[in-house]
Amino acid sequence: MPPSSHENTPENRPTASSQNTGLRQIGFIPLLALFYGYTAGGPFGYEEIFHSSGPGMALVFLTFVPLFWSIPISFASAELNSILPVQGGFYRWSRAAFGDFWGFQCGWWNWTGTFLLNSLYGVLLMDYLSSYFPGLTGNLKWAGACIALCLLAYLNARGIQIAGWLSVALLVAVLIPVAWLCIVSVFHWHYNPVLPFTPPGKPFSGVFGKGLALAMWNYAGYEQLSSMTGEMKDAQKTFVRLLAWNTPMNVLTYIMPTTFALAALGNWQEWKTDYIVTASRLIGGEWLGAAMLIAAMIGTFSLSNSTILYTTRIPATMAQDGYLPAWLGKIHSRFQTPARAIVVSTIVYCILAKYPVEDLVNIYIWTRIATTLLTLFAAWRMRQKLPSAPRSFRIPGGAAGMAYVLIFPLILCAIKVMQSEDYVFRYAPWLLATGPAAYAILRWGFGLKPNPEIAPAR
Repeated sequence: MPPSSHENTPENRPTASSQNTGLRQIGFIPLLALFYGYTAGGPFGYEEIFHSSGPGMALVFLTFVPLFWSIPISFASAELNSILPVQGGFYRWSRAAFGDFWGFQCGWWNWTGTFLLNSLYGVLLMDYLSSYFPGLTGNLKWAGACIALCLLAYLNARGIQIAGWLSVALLVAVLIPVAWLCIVSVFHWHYNPVLPFTPPGKPFSGVFGKGLALAMWNYAGYEQLSSMTGEMKDAQKTFVRLLAWNTPMNVLTYIMPTTFALAALGNWQEWKTDYIVTASRLIGGEWLGAAMLIAAMIGTFSLSNSTILYTTRIPATMAQDGYLPAWLGKIHSRFQTPARAIVVSTIVYCILAKYPVEDLVNIYIWTRIATTLLTLFAAWRMRQKLPSAPRSFRIPGGAAGMAYVLIFPLILCAIKVMQSEDYVFRYAPWLLATGPAAYAILRWGFGLKPNPEIAPAR
């Protein structure tokens, strides 16, 4: 939407540099651990891809999908961050590119969609524990999930330094058993890990769609790092370094342990979600199996920790911009964190953790696709709106590079949407529809008026 008054002009808008004061900041290592924890967290939860698509196709997806999905997202995010390095990142980029309405949609879809995602992490953590404590069911399981989510929310509310160094410790704890599995598997190499390429007797279209969906899920979320740009030291340089390091780390995490384990066992037909723990026990004995189980729990803990960090910055920033009630965006006077947004989000996580939300995550994917596409097209739009703005990073390749960034993710998203289950088609549009409805209710029902947009730093 166009500016509604003379106040919303480049001369009178707050600048990017003026918006990042007052927040505590951390450096590269804890930020990398946080980002890795959000986008990967270890080789856990995606093992179904080998059973559904076959080991060969699965490894192709895990190797090459980043070229057409996460790397384009990284390029677009890096260029946008060089123009507008602000807290709230991709949400504010979308607003700057397309106006108030689409900026709100981007932030709202991200926040509400991740209610479904993070509630699941609490449930998954209890699922791992239940393998040791079979009595952990019903309300007791729900209480355990709530306790875990509340603990992580408390640590996030205490400050990004605590959340960041906690992620470093969790990263080390996860990667030690993973490296152990890789080393042991080398000495038990008996099978070709890429054969068969696809499951015999299954239609190619079916195995292609399932594998693509899982690979996109594993490599999604790269724009989320921008949500807390204001808490980075030297944000413009640090942001690009983080993106450059994180993608290779994720690819190696997904490919190496599973490839070696498949080469040792050759039983791709048995691979289901969380099978990496069973594979570790079969290859390295009970000690390695127990270590990998603990690593899987830690990886889930790390995913939830990072998800709370990234997603709660968005509603706080939206509140500061006037989209949501102002009290939601208040920064804690001592810890300098959006404590109220963290509390509100955690309450919703805990409520949803009582229900079987696994299927709802497939609905959440539609909101992730929507926010990702808005971010990608924001890079294209800002090229038109601010062609001469200084950019410390620019998507390489000129017009061809921009086409690469836009076209391939758009194709992958279209394939994923067309491959969605029937129940997703029934419910996901309603989740997306809450965005326009909330915008209308808050804007005209409660009279909330967005503040002027932030101008790029000069």
